[in-house]
Amino acid sequence: MRIGLIGTGRIGTFHATALNRHREVGSLIVTDADTARAHELADRLGATAAPSVDEIFTWGVDAVVITAATSAHADLIGRAARAGLPVFCEKPIALDLPGTLAALAEVDAAGTVLQLGFQRRFDAGYTAAREAVRSGRLGRLHTVRAMTSDQSPPPAAYLPLSGGLYRDCLVHDFDIVRWVTGREVTEVYATGSDAGPAMFREARDIDTAAAVLTLDDGTLATATATRMNGAGYDVRMELAGELDQIGVGLDDRTPIASTEPAGPPPADKPWTGFLERFGPAYEAELSAFVEVVRGERANPCDGREALHALRIAEACELSRLDHRPVRLAEIPGGRD
Repeated sequence: MRIGLIGTGRIGTFHATALNRHREVGSLIVTDADTARAHELADRLGATAAPSVDEIFTWGVDAVVITAATSAHADLIGRAARAGLPVFCEKPIALDLPGTLAALAEVDAAGTVLQLGFQRRFDAGYTAAREAVRSGRLGRLHTVRAMTSDQSPPPAAYLPLSGGLYRDCLVHDFDIVRWVTGREVTEVYATGSDAGPAMFREARDIDTAAAVLTLDDGTLATATATRMNGAGYDVRMELAGELDQIGVGLDDRTPIASTEPAGPPPADKPWTGFLERFGPAYEAELSAFVEVVRGERANPCDGREALHALRIAEACELSRLDHRPVRLAEIPGGRD
């Protein structure tokens, strides 16, 4: 199999490395707006560096992996669809609903495959949680708590391009709440704080957020996020039912300390970032994509999953700005 990868930044380098050692990937072509960076990666992996994106679509690849800047995602998805190529794309499809819907329309019209990079769906802990909920082990689920805490904030220049904390960060929690519970969000109430470094206020963004989500069966979920968790990178989920309660992300690297005299000791090596915490999950989602391209499995994370998560993020942003609950029915792009 011959795969073209567009974008050789941090996540692109990780994906290229994983694809390069996959037994079904015979050759890899990489490209980047920074041609020197693409050549350096290609030389290190024994891959081929393409002069531009154009060659990805003219050199006869079997599939495309998009890890370029977010602003380029929708256009590249459309271009791949028109070329009849299956695509794996890091989230998001686009930072707004019109761009997302337009790209999805191109994929639908072409009848091609678009797999989105929501890697938590391939994490062992979240998979086990989904199985526990679906099996009835927890009984009636009444409360879900999801959280994402970055150890340190991104560069100031990234913030105006990110789409904001709900769209860039909490969108993963919105997706995983849907995936684990099998329920849809019907209403949100969200708030946020920009009390941290001035760069967040300058970007009209927030560094900390909290949202209450009401699911369609009455289950209540909370989702919180912060860019400023100095203890380490902390991504967890708790699910409480009438019969049992379980947690995802609790291990000897969870960056939290107990104040109880008999509590567990603090982590010696707390998680520092998403590639470290979710490395196996990232590799698993790419292996799944290779299987999809080979016709060996159904698409495990269709592009419309990104639309559903983005609509929740949009509702949260509207709720924060208007200081009111927002029903998902108010957000365009829902199911007919």
